[in-house]
Amino acid sequence: MGFERDENLMDPSLSTRLLEMAVQIQQIPAPTFMEAQRANFIKRKFQHIGMQDVWMDETGNVYGRVSGRGTHPPIVVSAHLDTVFSQTADLNIVIAPDKIIGPGIADDSLGLAALFGLYWAFTEKQGLPGVAGSLERDLWLVADVAEEGLGDLRGMKAVVDHFGRKALAYIILEGMTLGQIYHRGLGVRRYRISVDTAGGHSWVDFGKPSAIHILADLVVKINKIPSSIKSRSSINVGMISGGTSVNTIAPHAHCELDIRSEGFQALAALIQRVEALVMEADQKSGEAVKVVFEVIGDRPYGEISASHPLVHLARKCYSRWGIETQLGIGSTDANVPLSRGLPAICVGLTTGRGAHTADEYIFTQPLRVGFAVLVDLIQALDQKGINLS
Repeated sequence: MGFERDENLMDPSLSTRLLEMAVQIQQIPAPTFMEAQRANFIKRKFQHIGMQDVWMDETGNVYGRVSGRGTHPPIVVSAHLDTVFSQTADLNIVIAPDKIIGPGIADDSLGLAALFGLYWAFTEKQGLPGVAGSLERDLWLVADVAEEGLGDLRGMKAVVDHFGRKALAYIILEGMTLGQIYHRGLGVRRYRISVDTAGGHSWVDFGKPSAIHILADLVVKINKIPSSIKSRSSINVGMISGGTSVNTIAPHAHCELDIRSEGFQALAALIQRVEALVMEADQKSGEAVKVVFEVIGDRPYGEISASHPLVHLARKCYSRWGIETQLGIGSTDANVPLSRGLPAICVGLTTGRGAHTADEYIFTQPLRVGFAVLVDLIQALDQKGINLS
C-alpha cells in the first residue's frame, strides 16, 4: 500500500487520551434534537487544539479541517452527536480494568473522540497546529446531529449537501462493531398512524367504534406482511398510545411504525402494503372514524459493491492489523452518501455490548488496534489517490 505500518499508533498513551475524551463527551447529555450543549463543547475543543476552519452550520453540525499539503479532494470523517437517552438520563460512568460502562459511551461518544484522535495522530509530529504534513489532501472532521431515532439523518444530509461529490470518500465512525464494514445502507421508512373516533362511555355507548380497537386490528394485519416479502425485512411498532380512561371508548389512538428492508424493491413493496391497509381501514370504518398516516422518517437505501475500491482498501487495512472483517448492511449516517451514489462506509473502533441501554460498554484494549486501522485507512485513501467514485 505504499507505506509501513506505524506501530506508534498503538501507543497506550494515545488510547488513554481517546478514552478520556470519550468520557468527557459522554457526560454531556445529547438527545436527538437537543445536541447543542455537546456540539458547543466539540466546537470549543476543536478551536482550542488548533483545528482550522472550525464552524457550525445551521443544522447544528460542527466542522473542523486538518490541512493537507495539496489541493486534492478531501476526505470527510464523521461521528454523530446525538444519543437515544433523555436530557435527564443518568449518565453515570463505570471505569473497569478492561472496559468502560455508561449509556452512550460507544454510540457515539467514542466515535466523536476519534475525531480528536485523528487530529492528534496527523498533526502533533508536525509542530504546526492544524497542519498534517503527511497528508496530500485535507481531512474534514465532522460531528453531526440527528442520527438517532426520528432525527432522520438530518445532520448527515446537510453534511453531504455541503461536500457532495467534492469529497473523495465519506468515513462514518461508530464506537463498536470493530471489524464490521457497513457498505450498504438499510432502507427505513417510519410512520405515525392515527385513529380518531367520537368515543363514548364503555357501557352506555358500547358498540361504537374505539380508536384503540381499530388500531390494534390494523397492527395485527400489518405485522403479518413481512412473511410475504422475500428479502430480509422487518416491521416494528415501537410506540403505541391512546385512550383517556379504562371505562371510555377511546376517541384517539396512534402508533409509530418502523419498516426496514435490505432491498429497495422489497422496501417499496412493504410500504405499499402498509399504506393500502391503512387506507382500507379508513374506508371500512365509515365517516365516524378517521384513519390517517404520516411519514415521520425516511432513511434512504444505498450501497457500494463489495468489490468497490473503498471496501477493498478498508479490508486490506484491517488485514494488515490482523483483524478479520465482515461486510454488512445497517442504518447509519452512511445511508445518505450511499443513496446519492457517493463512496462511503461505516466502521467501528472497538468491541462492546449493550448499545442503546444503560449498561452499554466498550472494551478498552481493542481500541489501540481499531484506531490504528482507522489512521491506516485515511493514509491509504490519501496516498493512493485513486478514483473511488
